[in-house]
Amino acid sequence: MLEKLCFAGLLRMPLGVLAATILASSPVHAATSDWADNPGGRMRLVALAPDAHGHIRAALQIEPAPGWITYWREPGESGIPPQVSPAPNSGVTLAKMGFPVPKPITVGAIQEIGYDAPVTLPLDFRVEGKQPAKLELTAFIGLCKDICIPFQAELSLPLSAAGQSTPHEQALLDAADASLPQAPAPDFAVESHGLSADSKTLSLSLTLPETSGDAPLIYVTGPTGYVFFKQTSGKRDGKSFATDIAIGKLPKNYDIKGKSWGILVIDDEHAMETMLAFE
Repeated sequence: MLEKLCFAGLLRMPLGVLAATILASSPVHAATSDWADNPGGRMRLVALAPDAHGHIRAALQIEPAPGWITYWREPGESGIPPQVSPAPNSGVTLAKMGFPVPKPITVGAIQEIGYDAPVTLPLDFRVEGKQPAKLELTAFIGLCKDICIPFQAELSLPLSAAGQSTPHEQALLDAADASLPQAPAPDFAVESHGLSADSKTLSLSLTLPETSGDAPLIYVTGPTGYVFFKQTSGKRDGKSFATDIAIGKLPKNYDIKGKSWGILVIDDEHAMETMLAFE
């Protein structure tokens, strides 16, 4: 059996070496591009025309083939996070990429974070200056099974036609937004957090939406490329939950002061995402 080849070094390789570029053209009067195909799955672009403020609501649809997976924004102990880059000099910038609630995926001794079913990533683009005729971008993802196949595609969609969306595309974008973790609320929030003096332990105190259940899944995203999820303790008392997260190796001479880390908490059917500020 082929060994799993997905590791951090892949991310430093030139994209042209990793995968052949696939052009996905789109027919006129459509709000979606054609599918770009790969042995491990396929992906396409969905977009609406820019609004009066130059905002383009869009999404990247990813459909892994049966038995394959793709990754969250921080893939875990190995993997390739999704990347979306508008065409250079197009006047379009990516303001935000959303990630639906992922799941833990264990491959041998490797713990990964991602999706083993179709997933749609909401995208928020901004047009600066004159509206271009097309929304053009490069999408780069990892699709993994026994091996990991880096998958790059050039996706293009005429903006003049994107405005003629159908209820299907509108519903697809609405569903993608609905799959995102919620913002903090009085019944689901981080009450306190603190990093130990040796930067080895992150202590958390949470309010959870349910009074009982197992320990929630917690993913803490630190500097780019770092995610921490191993709980070294945990105590649930009604809706209160306290735990420590083991912090692995950080960048050399990393100073936490003034930084903000992300946190995603998944408690049964509920998911909440917010930021942890360190003074």
